[in-house]
Formats: sequence, C-alpha cells, structure tokens
Amino acid sequence: MLLKRFLPLGAFLVLVLLLVRGLSLDPTELPSARLGKSIPSFNLPVLDAPDMRSSEDWRGKPALINVWATWCFSCRVEHPYLLQLAEQGVTIYGLNYKDEPLKASQWLVDLGNPYAETVVDQSGDFGLDLGVYGAPETYVIDAKGIIRHRHVGVVDEQVWLEQLQPFFEAD
Repeated sequence: MLLKRFLPLGAFLVLVLLLVRGLSLDPTELPSARLGKSIPSFNLPVLDAPDMRSSEDWRGKPALINVWATWCFSCRVEHPYLLQLAEQGVTIYGLNYKDEPLKASQWLVDLGNPYAETVVDQSGDFGLDLGVYGAPETYVIDAKGIIRHRHVGVVDEQVWLEQLQPFFEAD
C-alpha cells in the first residue's frame, strides 16, 4: 500500500533527473568517428572547373574543410568570417554539399570566395563518409590529411580563437 503511494513520486523524480541531464548536454557536440583518421577517399569535381580532386590533393598543409550550401542560412552568416580567415592566409577547402553547382557558383561570385577550391558533392556521399550531419560543419585537417577537429555550426571569431586556431599554431 505504501509503495503505491510513492511510486508516482519516484517516477516523477526519475523523469526530472533525465530532463536535467538532457538539458545539460550541448547539442552542437556531435561525436565524430573520424577524429584522428584520414579524410575519407573521394574523387569529386571542382566547382567551375573541369578538374577532379581526391583526398590526396588536400594534403600538404593544415587546412579547414568547410561544408556549405546555398540553401543553408547559417552558411551565409559565417561566410564573411571565412573571407577574413582566407585573407589571413588560412587554407579553406569548400565542400559544396547537396547543392546545385550553378547556384553555388553564383553564391561565390556574389559573396566572395574564401575557398582555395571547392568540390561538389551533389549526392552527399562524401559528406556521409565524412560524418556530416548538415551544413555548416567545419573540419580541421593536418598536413597529412588527418582530421583533428570537427565543429558543427557557424564559424565566428570565438569559434576560431577557442577551437580551430590552436590546431594551426601547433603545426
């Protein structure tokens, strides 16, 4: 009889604990199985060029891989800061994700192009292999093409200084 009285209270307390735990999690911290591993193999067309690129072509110096698309509002928000980083000499490779190449080309004409080069992943297969959940996402790769860090969301000055820049200072 006593158990019946306290069972709803116990269930309520368990629910409260689960909710508190859920609210304390950072939704932008998505695990990446690729950290510490080479970027996945790819062979994709370069935007606005007849060339193809592979994972081997993106080795040799530390760089950012920025996943973006014209349909992504947050990509437009971070774009001016990416232009600043490129002006400072940061190598940024673009991965145009599940987008239309003509729209992507016009976007870069209109807003400026921070990318050393951009590959087109219309099918999303490379993005899937990389572990992309959506755009924008930014990966830090070292000179050997090893993924050292992943950031989900907009890259701004705070993200650069706290999360991304330290990987460039180490090399």
